[in-house]
Amino acid sequence: METYDLQVMNALNAALLVNLVGFTVGVALYAMLAAMVVKHRDRVADGGINKLLLLTASLGLIWNLGELWVFIGRDFGRQGGWPMLSAAAYSALGFLPSVVVHSARIGGKSRKFLTIGAYTLSSIAAVFHFNAALTGGQTPSDFALRTLTFGALILAAGLLTFGFRETLESKAIWAAALLIFAVSGFHLSGDSAENSWLVELVAHQSSLPLALAILYQNYRFAFADLFLKRAISLLLIALVAFGLYVFVAAPLLHYHETHDRNDVQAISLIITLWIATALAYPAVHKFAVWLVDSVVLKRPDYARVQASIAAKIESCESAESQLDIVADELALILTAKRWTWAEAGERNMRDGLVRVERDMAEILVPTTDEPAYRIGLESFSGGRRLLSDETAMLEAVALITSRRIDAMRVLHERCDREFREQEFSKLATEAQLAALRAQVNPHFLFNALTTIGYLTQTAPDKAFETLLHLTKLLRGVLNTSSEFCTVGDELKLIESYLDIERARFEERLTVQVEVPADVKDLPIPSLILQPLVENSIKHGISENRNGGEVRIAAELLHEEGSDFLRLSVLDTGPGLSPVEPQNANGVGLKNVRERLASHYGPTAILSVETDKLSGTCASIKLPVSAKRAVKHL
Repeated sequence: METYDLQVMNALNAALLVNLVGFTVGVALYAMLAAMVVKHRDRVADGGINKLLLLTASLGLIWNLGELWVFIGRDFGRQGGWPMLSAAAYSALGFLPSVVVHSARIGGKSRKFLTIGAYTLSSIAAVFHFNAALTGGQTPSDFALRTLTFGALILAAGLLTFGFRETLESKAIWAAALLIFAVSGFHLSGDSAENSWLVELVAHQSSLPLALAILYQNYRFAFADLFLKRAISLLLIALVAFGLYVFVAAPLLHYHETHDRNDVQAISLIITLWIATALAYPAVHKFAVWLVDSVVLKRPDYARVQASIAAKIESCESAESQLDIVADELALILTAKRWTWAEAGERNMRDGLVRVERDMAEILVPTTDEPAYRIGLESFSGGRRLLSDETAMLEAVALITSRRIDAMRVLHERCDREFREQEFSKLATEAQLAALRAQVNPHFLFNALTTIGYLTQTAPDKAFETLLHLTKLLRGVLNTSSEFCTVGDELKLIESYLDIERARFEERLTVQVEVPADVKDLPIPSLILQPLVENSIKHGISENRNGGEVRIAAELLHEEGSDFLRLSVLDTGPGLSPVEPQNANGVGLKNVRERLASHYGPTAILSVETDKLSGTCASIKLPVSAKRAVKHL
């Protein structure tokens, strides 16, 4: 008999412990929900308080506070309890199923009919509870609890019947919550003793699954994730603490019943379990976060989402293509049916980067320079509402996109500036080359006309023939608009020039051309050889009483891994002074040097070597890998 009494006593203690812990946790959960509803009211579309959730928090607080007070009162000898307080507590519990029906997303008259019926049943039950309290009857009223039991069953059937548009998962949640309440009402209406902690957990704590069902149906609201994570963490840590007491503390303390109440080992055990509970909380909270994000809310890893979007827009070359990708990715992740983007007329950073309304979200992309952009997401599937983590993700994506657009604009601006600088440099170079070439043509023409004038006096027939050669030469020079020509074309012009000079010097001028056939197709600057030939005749032939020979040669060279073309003009005249060729300020050599520097930079060289015995050799070495080598300044 003693063993049986001890077992019954342990069962009663476990049941009482479940109720006390359950009501305490319920008070904490509903108080936290009420605080978050008020604190985060700015996250609701109209900026007001979500009345449905506030009603849920208020009813849950009344129920748990009332029952907790009654249980504590019994411990202090208040066996009769507080009838009015019990009536208020059970009436609040009776209204929670109505809130479940009210929060169910069923459209049309069916929802209205079920909601009115649910609140009517709850109101009738409340009337019976308070009537029993006022008349001295048993509180809570058995009739009211049985009415709520059958009403919960009818409401569950109604939600399953009329909620045909909802998913099976939503139907199961509604039905499970109402069935738990039905079992609770059936148990509370009986006279069964509190001899099972599991039965007491289901009976007295049915408000918790009702509240979770309401929250799940409205979990899209921005503060639901804040509550669910903390609520589940609190429930789990309470279960851990309860399990440690039931399965660890209670059996061990049973062996210390003969010891003093303030036994040091017993107190040490309790403190150790408290510490273990505190150490378990981080893991419990991490599990709760994973449960809410992955199972309840089915949200992706937003850190990976940001990295993925950043990688996709990295290769985009325009702001338009970046915005298309970002908007499309965000719409896919957040289940938005439509997306748009446009230039932001006026940026107002005081409103934040993300503005959320009931069925849309607007994201500002705050670029440094105008224009900035706005991305709009509309018509979220299933009445989705953006949560705090999703808002933070949108802000991060907006900043990533704006930085990428700014970087792209800076790059494009730099490229445009470099392109303009290149164009300006090109125009300046072309203007310089045109000026240099303009110097060549009058200078050559002056020398040719001087020769024709001399022949007119001495040999009119030759003067006429020379004039024809000059006409042919000028036609070839003036028709050449390009800065470059082939070696062969340059030799043809030089041959026309030499025909004019032969008329002047006759047998005193001998010309020899040694240019390989494979060199004649290589490009060189136009009229780059003619001034050298002219200098040879002017300084080498005309100053020698016996005349002399002019030899024009070309050859390909391979030096330091590159190909070069060397053009040489040699004469057998008396030669120049050693200093004069390099420092000559004459039009011919100066013009050649400047044109070579403009086209090739330091890679092209004009050198003049003179010797009183062998004459003068002027040579040009220039690269042949491209028409123009890169100029190194």
